[in-house]
Amino acid sequence: MTDAFDAVLPAQLPAPQEATAYAPSNIALSKYWGKRDAGLNLPLNSSLSISLAEWGTTTTILPADRDEVSLNGEVLDPASSFATKVVAYLDRFRRGQTLPVRVETVNTIPTAAGLASSASGFAALTKAIDGAFALSLPEAQQSMLSRYGSGSATRSFWHGFVRWDRGADPAGMDSFAVPVEAPWLDFRIALIKVDTGPKAQSSRDGMGHTVATSPLFPPWPDRAEADCAAIEAAVRAQDFATLGALAEANALAMHATMMAARPALTYLKAGSWQVLEALWQARAEGLEAYATMDAGANVKLIFLKEAGADVRRLFPAAEIIDPFGYSP
Repeated sequence: MTDAFDAVLPAQLPAPQEATAYAPSNIALSKYWGKRDAGLNLPLNSSLSISLAEWGTTTTILPADRDEVSLNGEVLDPASSFATKVVAYLDRFRRGQTLPVRVETVNTIPTAAGLASSASGFAALTKAIDGAFALSLPEAQQSMLSRYGSGSATRSFWHGFVRWDRGADPAGMDSFAVPVEAPWLDFRIALIKVDTGPKAQSSRDGMGHTVATSPLFPPWPDRAEADCAAIEAAVRAQDFATLGALAEANALAMHATMMAARPALTYLKAGSWQVLEALWQARAEGLEAYATMDAGANVKLIFLKEAGADVRRLFPAAEIIDPFGYSP
């Protein structure tokens, strides 16, 4: 099987130059949960996301005498989990070549808290590597390669709505994301922080446990694929009621597969359920807003601009994001 990096990269990389890149985090409106090939990080189903504008990652790569990684201004121990992952990903590009670099990463979102910091992180790192080594790879190829760092990174190369296709190629060359050209200027996201500390179990481990042990998992991939297509159609039609209901149901179905795992797995906490119950009560009283939750305790709401004041009254501490109002 052809290695994806050998397939798209030159045999020899040039000496690195300084390069900086930004990538937004993203929230999946139809979820990716389960892999058809863990080694290649290939998903069982397609997924669709919305970007988080200025919430994301800026990464700079500079020439250096030895590999060094810093996160939010702090130089990390080379043996730390974060530094190890960054260097391992760099090595996929370097393929044995001695090209040391310093990687400086700044996140505007908490790390490992279910807010997709790894998605923006590996997307920004891929873009910075592309610039540092003068690769000029098409964005689709960068998206495909970023999958080896984090599956959700595939969707963080663009602002707005993005679809990650599961693909059919056993080598994964056709599993990458593409932007959905459907700007929706009134679309809004609210981030409601319940717990921004690191998760007790990584998404990767939780996903594997769910696939291996949950009796509710087998029907999930086909249901999720159908949800993704329906959600994309609702986005293109700007049918918010359909989009919101589908996105919330898709998220709850994903969490149901986890809770049915043996032993049970849940990323949601008491505060997460309190947010959901408050939302459902408000929706029964006329608020048009819907929830989605990834592998973490924090809850994200989607709504339209006209509901913004009501969302703010209901959740005063929420961070409101305008995904189509971002300018670099």
